[in-house]
Amino acid sequence: MGEELYESGEDYLETILTLTKQLGTVRSIDVARSLDYSKPSVSRAMKILEEKGLIYMDDRKYIHMTDLGLARAEGVARRHHIIKSALIELFGISEKVAEEDACRIEHVVNDETIEKIKKKLDEHRASRA
Repeated sequence: MGEELYESGEDYLETILTLTKQLGTVRSIDVARSLDYSKPSVSRAMKILEEKGLIYMDDRKYIHMTDLGLARAEGVARRHHIIKSALIELFGISEKVAEEDACRIEHVVNDETIEKIKKKLDEHRASRA
């Protein structure tokens, strides 16, 4: 989807999305605390995301996602949720391990693969209903 965005950039977008849902407004310090990263590292990342047109900061330094940034963040969050759910429900992986693995897999998995995983997950859920 669009220009290449590295794994860390996707993690930042996903974190901004999550924090926006939780807090309503997000600043760099919130992202730093959530990811346990240094404030300077987060500030550099925010500049890069801003240059790529994925976020912007208002006069009060609140972070807002552009439509493109929101679409990317929601896509990553969707892949994460599907992978984590499949690992837990289809393979009996523990929640902790499924969360860790989903965080890594979500960045490299192909859309076709995600759709097939989702289909299997939906079939599994329907068979148990």
